[in-house]
Amino acid sequence: MSAIDEKFKQLRTDGKKAFLPFVTAGDPSLALTARVLDVLCQSGAAMAEVGIPYSDPIADGPVIQASYTRALDAGVKLRDVFATVSQVSRKLAMQKLTMPLVSMVSYSIIQRIGAEKYVRDAQQAGFAGAIVPDLLVEEADALRELCRARDFSLIHLVTPTTPPERMLRIAESSSGFIYFVSITGITGERNELPANLLDKVAWLRERTDLPICIGFGINRVEHVRLLAPVADGLIVGSAIVRRLNESPDQETALKDVETFARELVAALNATAVNA
Repeated sequence: MSAIDEKFKQLRTDGKKAFLPFVTAGDPSLALTARVLDVLCQSGAAMAEVGIPYSDPIADGPVIQASYTRALDAGVKLRDVFATVSQVSRKLAMQKLTMPLVSMVSYSIIQRIGAEKYVRDAQQAGFAGAIVPDLLVEEADALRELCRARDFSLIHLVTPTTPPERMLRIAESSSGFIYFVSITGITGERNELPANLLDKVAWLRERTDLPICIGFGINRVEHVRLLAPVADGLIVGSAIVRRLNESPDQETALKDVETFARELVAALNATAVNA
């Protein structure tokens, strides 16, 4: 059982849903990334996604793409990300806090250094799993078996246009949770979410025991209240990355992220209690 499995088991026992924020490693600096992750944990995040900067992201919108570019321009390397995550993991453990970390990573990075080395090094650093958005489920067998052997979750994505039979195949191949993309297109903040999204998530919910977490476009309390009843967790990325970039200084950025995270966590838990 991976740390992600254990976290969702505890959340279900407690009657809660998971808030999963996303941050780009190294934007604006790895030191601030470590502080942001600590703030997010203190604000109630159940887990956190850490984006590994990559020059050609597949589904990321302009906010996250720009954050990757800034991190790469600053010279952030994979080993630096692992070192930072290791620092964060040790600090959380010393505080007796649990917030599993998930890497959002391009398969080209995994392939370049070797799947076995990536999984080993990521796990040693403190990552509990990986989301690999550009890895087709048909080509994931070797990595999936490697991850399962190490209790390292491999999370696949489904989208609103994924055919039902393919959704089921993705669910069978995933571990940890299923990342349900709420909209077609790229990541980014949205004013509205698709009207049929709840029905699609509910359909899959009846056919898998894996937790389902919804991401893309979520940036306000109203979205949380709408989606929480059918989801096990909600993923928020661009809205956090934007706050970190637009704030006039680091302390203001941290405070803005903390306030935003606490608002969403409160809405998420209130919805879980009322469900």
